[in-house]
Amino acid sequence: MTADGPPPGAFRAAARRWLATVERPAGLYDYGPTPQPEDVPAGREWQAILASAGYACLHWPARWGGRDATVAEQAAFAEESARAGVPRQLNIVGPDLVGPVLMSFGSEGQNARLLPRIHSGADLWCQLFSEPDAGSDLAAVRTRARRTDRGWVVDGQKVWTSGGVGADYGLLLARTGGPGHGGLSVFIVPMGAPGITVRPLRQMDGESKFNEVFLDGVELAADAVIGEVGGGWRVATATLGRERLSLGANAVAMFRSLDELVEAADRRGRLDAQLRTAVADQWVRVWLLRTTWERAIAEGAEPGDASFSVLKLLTSETQRAIGDLTLEALGADALASEEDEPLVRRMLVSHAQTILGGTSEIQRNILAERILGLPREPVVSAAAAPS
Repeated sequence: MTADGPPPGAFRAAARRWLATVERPAGLYDYGPTPQPEDVPAGREWQAILASAGYACLHWPARWGGRDATVAEQAAFAEESARAGVPRQLNIVGPDLVGPVLMSFGSEGQNARLLPRIHSGADLWCQLFSEPDAGSDLAAVRTRARRTDRGWVVDGQKVWTSGGVGADYGLLLARTGGPGHGGLSVFIVPMGAPGITVRPLRQMDGESKFNEVFLDGVELAADAVIGEVGGGWRVATATLGRERLSLGANAVAMFRSLDELVEAADRRGRLDAQLRTAVADQWVRVWLLRTTWERAIAEGAEPGDASFSVLKLLTSETQRAIGDLTLEALGADALASEEDEPLVRRMLVSHAQTILGGTSEIQRNILAERILGLPREPVVSAAAAPS
């Protein structure tokens, strides 16, 4: 049932050959956009190998070690990496989010100091945006950075920080002024600075990729600000959406999951006509996802475009549906099957897909407003809301 995809172009073919022959670090596997702490050593080594071969930070300009790759080339490498069972880079935050932000808003000194170490894998970054009381509304961020004679002092709390344990630096969104978008600034935070506490959050799939981060009187230098003080909203929004570039790679993983759940169900005598029909339906949906992704790229869509919200929504809903089918295929074995442990793990994490990276509700709002032209939902203040 697995789909091989279209005939490879020159870039895709070269990447496929290289991925098939390159020596991999011990313990490396496709851990996705975020490594667990124990994955970091192999991930750093892999990033260095990618950098030496010209496959690291493909979208970066040649000046900083990239190759000015097109969106299609970046997407092709993401898909080929998934097919080869390796991560396409150390993690998503440094190469995909921080690097482009520094190039757009950072100083020459910041770029010269930080970009080469992101490119080589010497530095691992995390993103300190989400907060317990802010939900999906980044304009409600309450972590505060106070100016001092020597720089800044930061107090606050962040949560759902991917890769917080083991990170060398964090990209911090904090409040430097009044309420709303205009009171925000973005900072470079050394994660080893005094006053920073990182606590892993154990997920139901057994991993701890997310963390909560406490900042208590953290002192930062005056030049830790990226861009202008009070210009944080513009910097923050520039970081969002880049992860959508790897949506095509998700199709490869979903085809693999469908193959594995069919095999698991067949071994247990649970592959009846109803399950076969449901699997076939999801297989078609994955093909539609992959085709929509290719069309968006061919039409020149960029990762931040509203059209990528279609892909995010379709991907999330399909991943969750495949997770539900996995439970049906395994039955009670889903509770304790060591033989199908990778399949069970994907089933468990599938429940988070419609939340992380932008909830399905948010994606539907974006589609309604930016593509269909429907009016925005009315904003109801807390005072006017029914009790």
